[in-house]
Amino acid sequence: MTLPPLIDIIAGARPNFMKIAPILHALLARPEGERPLRHRLVHTGQHYDARMSGEFFTQLNIPTPDVNLEVGSGTQAEQTAAIMIRYEKLLLQQPSALCVVVGDVTSTMACAITAQKLSIPVAHVEAGIRSGDWTMPEEINRMVTDAITNHFFTTSHAANDNLRHLGVAESRIHFVGNTMIDTLLANRSRLRPPPFWTSMGLQSGGYLLLTLHRPSNVDDPHQLLALLHAIGAAARGVPVIFPVHPRTARNLEQLTGLPESLCLVEPQPYLEFNHLACHAKAVITDSGGITEETTVLGVPCMTLRNSTERPETVTVGTNELLGTDPAAIRPALDRLFAGAWKQGSIPEKWDGKTGTRIVAILERLYGAR
Repeated sequence: MTLPPLIDIIAGARPNFMKIAPILHALLARPEGERPLRHRLVHTGQHYDARMSGEFFTQLNIPTPDVNLEVGSGTQAEQTAAIMIRYEKLLLQQPSALCVVVGDVTSTMACAITAQKLSIPVAHVEAGIRSGDWTMPEEINRMVTDAITNHFFTTSHAANDNLRHLGVAESRIHFVGNTMIDTLLANRSRLRPPPFWTSMGLQSGGYLLLTLHRPSNVDDPHQLLALLHAIGAAARGVPVIFPVHPRTARNLEQLTGLPESLCLVEPQPYLEFNHLACHAKAVITDSGGITEETTVLGVPCMTLRNSTERPETVTVGTNELLGTDPAAIRPALDRLFAGAWKQGSIPEKWDGKTGTRIVAILERLYGAR
């Protein structure tokens, strides 16, 4: 009996897990004997502790990875090299018919390069997005991955246009929507408050949610402290819940005199974090993915960056770019407290069906006939 073609689904870091879950669920939706594709879930181990990885697999009902490359920590170059070496060994032992990468982390780029060097085609989920900021490692990952991708699965018309400008043929661009939103909508009824919800006396609409991890915001202690003081001074006494990213935590250790309204907490699992986002008066962040979630949740969002690879969250959604100047924070929060924040809507095809669309295309292109 001939087995169906094998495709690899690559995940390496926390943002990936939310993006692969709908694809895996769609692949597994058919009865086992009627699946035109087999899949192999490859976890690179780029994020390797339980709070950044393991809990997401449990909460999102992601199957245990078939392979864990266990690359662990290191510089970006070290991680890239380790992923490529270990993924190459896997492919040489058991080749796949397709490598499916998602997002823009180191694992995305490293596995795409490795697969193509072994003449294995690549499909990129969340292809075509661009910030234009080459100081962001993610932007380099996106550009390199898209330069060697065969099939582009896109979240927006802006991404489609970016790919067309690069000369990508229309037949290779598949506008399918956003798997991050599939995961959010599938789990919205399961969101739950974190353990500190009651002890802190939190109430819906009664706090701000803050996340910071970009080097431009957190690597310089003076910039980080200036941002935190600007937020605290403009928050009008409202608690600011701050799940602290490991990168940010190291730099916070150097700082004293943090605002009293700032409530530092551990990084939160998926269900707890999105409960906080869903019920916040607003979210202040430098993350791209969170701006997508707040857009669908209808929660005001302020992005402390000068550019975004997700312009639809600004043009259609609830997000606004404030830049990295702390002086921009007070006017934005004043508008929020005055009830003058814009009303957003939901971008096209962010409807919870993206994973199904992607798998239908993969089955048509690579499935057993």
